Amino acid sequence: MYLWSRVTFLVALFVLPCVIAFPIPLLAGDELQVEITKKGLGKEVVITQGTREWFMLVDVTPENTVIVRQEKDGAQYLIDESETHDRPLAPIEVDGAINDYVNSVKARAPKK
Repeated sequence: MYLWSRVTFLVALFVLPCVIAFPIPLLAGDELQVEITKKGLGKEVVITQGTREWFMLVDVTPENTVIVRQEKDGAQYLIDESETHDRPLAPIEVDGAINDYVNSVKARAPKK
């Protein structure tokens, strides 16, 4: 429940405004493409690199939050998981979760 409590205000303030643009490369010369879309009170991120695709949806309702993470290579799903939190995440927590996911994919993605 407190997984997102470590999100700092500085990350949301300085890093996320740079990541919100549609679509942007994560690094110069890298083939990763990132698209972040606002979905109601939550957000969705789709990261692609060739046939690989990473997806995360943070769906926030007044009662709870559902986070869906998927990774696939072509048509084969490598990861398909979800988690439910018993409270709505605050906007700064949603931004932090999306930012953490983008950074984790960036660190794990094969370099070409």
